[in-house]
Amino acid sequence: MDQTTSNDPVQMYETMTAIAQTADEYGYESVWLFDHFHPSPILPQDIIFEAWTATAALARDTKRVRIGQLVTCNNYRNPALLAKMASTVDVLSHGRLNFGIGCGWREDEYRAYGYEYSDAPTRLRQLREAIQVILAMWTQDEAQFEGNYYQVRGAINHPKGVQKPHIPLLVAGDGEKVTLKLVARYANACSFGGDFATIAHKLAVLKKHCEAVGRDYQSIHRTVSTICAIGSTEEQAMAKVPELWQARMRSGDARGLVGTLDTIRELIAAYEAAGVQELQLTFMKEDGLTDIQRFAKAFIG
Repeated sequence: MDQTTSNDPVQMYETMTAIAQTADEYGYESVWLFDHFHPSPILPQDIIFEAWTATAALARDTKRVRIGQLVTCNNYRNPALLAKMASTVDVLSHGRLNFGIGCGWREDEYRAYGYEYSDAPTRLRQLREAIQVILAMWTQDEAQFEGNYYQVRGAINHPKGVQKPHIPLLVAGDGEKVTLKLVARYANACSFGGDFATIAHKLAVLKKHCEAVGRDYQSIHRTVSTICAIGSTEEQAMAKVPELWQARMRSGDARGLVGTLDTIRELIAAYEAAGVQELQLTFMKEDGLTDIQRFAKAFIG
């Protein structure tokens, strides 16, 4: 959820916790944190917590709901260490961690924090190697991997986490030539956005990639990240949505669950028809906790 604009970091943390605990209480499947250092036009709050520290905190602040990152930027942390961090958080949560990863895209954050911002093909090659390192750390007693970007030589990761055979791996992105092939080969879940036609097309491409590597397409959990704003009228709901996202909706580049409960019911059905199994929702600042509760009462039973 887009959080309070308070400049008090303690209040911000308590708001984040209240959101997660509300999701826990009202039956949501999962809660997700983004892995960014700087504000964005859609989520402009000034206080942003480091994703994995916050994930660990929410692991102890909640009891049932699953917790993940949408998504971890590969280049911000060494993948072997990242696998170790995830294993620890899986234990802290008693086996409720979802591990999301992507190649990263916020050049301003890379530059500001001193990370090298390589071109997209390089970042995707790094992501491919990182995924292999992470899976090795989760499944091998002494992980071994020799790549062009990463090497691990007898790395020990104990405990490996609670979930078997390993923590669920979500790979985000919709690139047809590389990213969706990584999903087909390595991932337990995928996540991307777009309008309904785009989503259906991308999932059809993913299905073909699964067939090419002998993977059961149905074994991949198919998720979409989008926004949710509920109103008594369409206009009231749209007024909660940031202008940048409204512009994307007008251009056909994005969709969201925006409208009355009846409209949202129809939109959920359209996502299901496109092949989506789970929606990862960003609720807006205005009436955020109320909308989380209203949505759950209407659609989570």
